[in-house]
Amino acid sequence: MPPDTTTQPELGPDQALLAREKRKLIRDITGAAGDIHREVNMLTIEHLTKHYKGSEKGITDLSLHIRPGDIFAFIGHNGAGKTTTLKCIAGILGFDTGTIRVGGRDILEDSMGCKQMLAYIPDNPDVYEYLTGIQYLNFIADIFRVPADLRRERIGKYGDAFEITPSLGDLVSTYSHGMKQKLAIISALVHRPRLLLLDEPFVGLDPKASVILKDIMRSFCGDGGAIFFSTHVLDVAERLCNKVAIIKDGTLVTSGDMEKVLGEGESLESIFMEVTGQRDCISREIL
Repeated sequence: MPPDTTTQPELGPDQALLAREKRKLIRDITGAAGDIHREVNMLTIEHLTKHYKGSEKGITDLSLHIRPGDIFAFIGHNGAGKTTTLKCIAGILGFDTGTIRVGGRDILEDSMGCKQMLAYIPDNPDVYEYLTGIQYLNFIADIFRVPADLRRERIGKYGDAFEITPSLGDLVSTYSHGMKQKLAIISALVHRPRLLLLDEPFVGLDPKASVILKDIMRSFCGDGGAIFFSTHVLDVAERLCNKVAIIKDGTLVTSGDMEKVLGEGESLESIFMEVTGQRDCISREIL
């Protein structure tokens, strides 16, 4: 096929400026200059390795890709490396080797840019107990520069959903564990992140609050967000998530679409016990 020799019309100053801004926007979004065809992962983890000094615990050569719309379950036994992974993604822990990108931005090169796009809720949320609930939420909203009208709308929406609005004027020190968990969830949503990192988010929640959180998670991902969360509640993960990864002793043993990982007639519990070798251990203990 002969080369296309069609002459392109020369752009005027305004058009040239617009074209440059468009190319810059594409680079910011994709992380690859001019590559408009590549779809962006909300979270990219490539060959992540993190070991603690003087210990063999940590994670080794972990790679995962999480796309917009994914509700991604991260499954493993206690000490498998789930919390370590989440803290590395959130920028709380450094790591030895590998790459983490949030929305195309490298966590080491643009830490603040990544943190503006995500929210992290630990398994035991640390909230300032000398503040009232509403003071804490406004403090978080101030950090992310959420306008007053938007923060009122979002705090009201989620506070009412979790039935915690009447208690927002009370000191956090008077809250139960479940109420603190609800407060942490609301604080994570107040700046409308694109990626939620949740470590055992259902622990401490009553059944009604758990149902509400699952509805919020589905709506969040339906709007183009993504969720990466650890949990030991395997039946919830099986029903809620479209993706799953199982980790054992810091090493990924399987990951992918939930349906493909489960296969025909299998449950997530049975798959987990099989791929981690727990089923044989239990059988030997019983026998």
